[in-house]
Amino acid sequence: MDLGIKGKTAIVCASSKGLGFGCAKALAQAGVNLIICSRGEGDLLKATQSLLSLGVDVTPIVCDITSEEGQQKVLEAGAGADILVTNSGGPPPGHWSEWKKEDILSAIDSNMLTPINLIQNLLPGMIKKEWGRVVNITSQSVKAPIQALGLSNTARSGLTGYVAGVSRQVAPSGVTINNLLPGSHDTDRIRSLNKSESLSRNIAYEEVEKEGKSLIPAGRYGTVDEFGAICAFLCSNHAGFIVGQNILVDGGNVNSTF
Repeated sequence: MDLGIKGKTAIVCASSKGLGFGCAKALAQAGVNLIICSRGEGDLLKATQSLLSLGVDVTPIVCDITSEEGQQKVLEAGAGADILVTNSGGPPPGHWSEWKKEDILSAIDSNMLTPINLIQNLLPGMIKKEWGRVVNITSQSVKAPIQALGLSNTARSGLTGYVAGVSRQVAPSGVTINNLLPGSHDTDRIRSLNKSESLSRNIAYEEVEKEGKSLIPAGRYGTVDEFGAICAFLCSNHAGFIVGQNILVDGGNVNSTF
């Protein structure tokens, strides 16, 4: 399917690997030029070379997207971008008794305020062009909270509330904002969470992984390629009537009618 976005420009955050890279790859395959970023220069270089092979322009930026300096660098490089895919690493798991005010504020800054700032800066240009796409990579936890990920539950739910209102305000201008809610995918993030649970329960990593997959109706972890394909569709010309939605990509893990 021709997504109708060839030649457009996208900012894809935290995109040197994992779900961010999957989204960048799918957009590149659709002919979209990219601004990508990551804190790790080595991983970013590998991602850049891979994406350049798909025949699009790629601008890599080494930065921490959750910092003001990092956001400024990305916004300067991607001024006038047509597409924004927000993404950043989630807060560590833990117990409510361990979290201090600083931990909660850090999570909110990374997973709520960072994407909101990027959106706020890019919306005026999208509205002026009467076309724009924003996709936020959040988490299945905004629909079904995960006990150990209370910091993530809190911050990402705040972003979800922001999107719910703002997406309806900008829709008349041809701009859509939606959220993708990943479940367990074969990424460094799930491996880190599994390792943490393995240590806390004093059981083998393989046992944790097997248990996790058994809870997913699809019986497996998702792949970054299939996640990226969904993101690219939401960024396409075909998705202009999808506004303010929270789309689960979790293999059926969240058991909900809506």
